[in-house]
Amino acid sequence: MAFTREEILARLRQRVADGVPIIGAGAGTGISAKLEEAGGVDLIVIYNSGRFRMAGRGSLAGMMPYGDANAIVMDMAGEVLTVVGDTPVLAGVCGTDPFRHMDVFLKQVEEIGFSGVQN
Repeated sequence: MAFTREEILARLRQRVADGVPIIGAGAGTGISAKLEEAGGVDLIVIYNSGRFRMAGRGSLAGMMPYGDANAIVMDMAGEVLTVVGDTPVLAGVCGTDPFRHMDVFLKQVEEIGFSGVQN
């Protein structure tokens, strides 16, 4: 379920007003996202590096030319967005991808259910 910017900001501002830390967590699999939500995180972010970490590789693999970072995130979306119910999920987007029309791609990111992006 996608959340609007206003809904996300209202939630985060309430946490600040309550003196509670804001927690964002990266998810590399559906089960990690599901457990992060159960644990009460405020935001879940899918990065392409999460796919590599879940395969036993280091985070630096996400910076290497091992795959199409944006395609990896979109592939992971099907696993994560379908199991998260009440927590905004952000897409880790490579905004400098020279092979994408970013305006078209960002609409696709929104249409599949992400609540925002992180670059």
